[in-house]
Amino acid sequence: MRTSTKLVQLGVGKDPTGAISFPVYQTSTFRHPSFGESTGYDYSRSGNPTRQVLEEGIAELEAGVKGFACASGMAALTSLLLLFQRGDHLIVTEDLYGGTFRLLDKVFLRFGLEATFIDTSDLDQVRRAMQNNTRAILLETPTNPLLKVADIAKISEICRAHNALTIVDNTFMTPYLQKPIALGADIVVYSATKFMSGHNDVVAGLVVIKDEKLAERFGFVQNSVGAVLGPQDSWLVLRGMKTLGIRLDRQNRNAGILARWLSNHAAIKRVFYPGLETHPGYRLLKEKTGGFGAMISFEVPSKSLAIKVLNSVRLISYAESLGGVETLITFPAYQTHADMDPAARERMGINDGLLRLSVGIEDADDLLADLEQALEGWEAVV
Repeated sequence: MRTSTKLVQLGVGKDPTGAISFPVYQTSTFRHPSFGESTGYDYSRSGNPTRQVLEEGIAELEAGVKGFACASGMAALTSLLLLFQRGDHLIVTEDLYGGTFRLLDKVFLRFGLEATFIDTSDLDQVRRAMQNNTRAILLETPTNPLLKVADIAKISEICRAHNALTIVDNTFMTPYLQKPIALGADIVVYSATKFMSGHNDVVAGLVVIKDEKLAERFGFVQNSVGAVLGPQDSWLVLRGMKTLGIRLDRQNRNAGILARWLSNHAAIKRVFYPGLETHPGYRLLKEKTGGFGAMISFEVPSKSLAIKVLNSVRLISYAESLGGVETLITFPAYQTHADMDPAARERMGINDGLLRLSVGIEDADDLLADLEQALEGWEAVV
């Protein structure tokens, strides 16, 4: 069965009443039939029917042994990092979501978890960064916000040779476009707030694990710290995922149109989009995935022009987050990546002229018209 069909059928036939839309089991606890007996549910932190349908669904989509729904993408990552201990070393994508950087640099560093941030699109850097105490590589591909592409299959081989885990944040691509476990990864993590739910109306995280013993360890941690998704939010993610395929088909197409238009605009210095044939990761994604995603970053010549664009867009919303049906624009250096060291940001290219687009499902011509009017008179601003 194709992924698009599996998405539509999430939850169908799972409820004993025959409900097509799986119900919200809005309860904190469950009645036991008698002493020593259980319905399979005891307390919603440990298990809830609505959350379980979501967890089983994402596990099937990713071909993992078990899925977990968490209170947010950061709750999912925090629970994953709690699998490690003082003195362990992680290799991490350098231009990744600023919240993940903050979590490692400001929180887990205090507890003795070491992290080396590198360009994971460069396999030589990956090999050089491996240490005797390296326990995992945590990568985003494509990265946020520079859209670099890592070779999951080859990195997974490197990890297996060093008895380390490969953890992939697949938020930008989703299982509709990219399946990290099939490519060799051990763990997949999502901010389900983004493309998975797709409507900017819920905060959630998802984790899928390939190995049964590792899944048991993660389940223990998640239950112990209480990083679980509530039933109402689980239902919202389920509802959103049913249309993931058709949304991403439209978003991919729109992103390609916008990226090509931006590439030919005189005001734009650089465009970062892996669907452009000039992008270094184009061939790898074309071979290994079902599309190039709906994220675009582009650089304008100055901060003043970047601010003009942000203040001038009318249809496109200047807002945090990504992956919803509405097109959003953000200023990474001052929003998503503000906690990074300014010199490190500048070195990577997350500078005062870099803007990031999360392309929605609006008509592409309307989005182009909005960008065109926002860039009008750009020469005078630069």
